Amino acid sequence: MKIAIKNLTGLLLVAVTLFSCNQEPTLQTYYVDNQEQPNFLSIDVPLSMLNIDKMQLSDDQKDAYESIKKLNMLAYKIKPDNKAEYEAELAEVNTILANPKYEELMRGGNPEDGKFIIKFLGEEDDIEEFIVFGNMENKGFAVVRVLGSEMNPNKIMTLASALDKASIDDSQLSQFKEFFK
Repeated sequence: MKIAIKNLTGLLLVAVTLFSCNQEPTLQTYYVDNQEQPNFLSIDVPLSMLNIDKMQLSDDQKDAYESIKKLNMLAYKIKPDNKAEYEAELAEVNTILANPKYEELMRGGNPEDGKFIIKFLGEEDDIEEFIVFGNMENKGFAVVRVLGSEMNPNKIMTLASALDKASIDDSQLSQFKEFFK
């Protein structure tokens, strides 16, 4: 019996070790690993900073608003002396986002003004995370993670019109804008 328990424990240890070694990089680990690094700017934005009057929202907008928990922003700024590092960081983010678990919702932009892509994690009607990845070759790149539960893309889009009317506390966002100047 003791031998069987030892064998089972050994097999379990090997399985856990192999499983943990095969973990692919995620945006979460990339964010955590780089949030304090030079040339990066990291901001966690609570939804409360949007100052949206919930009484003015439609039912779909309320559902969308309540499904979002927070936003994580991570940006990398290009400087004359870090072009190679920028290329390496950009390649790493592109590799992470190439994983099929990040499903593409849309992309756009152009080479002059920058390009963006929107991806998501989860099911189409039960999204856990939206990812907005933007890149301007002369400025840098930014990754915005919109975290929530049971987010629905159609309802989230209806919330955009309410954001136009919101009195957004842009104290944290101004730091983000200044970073790219």
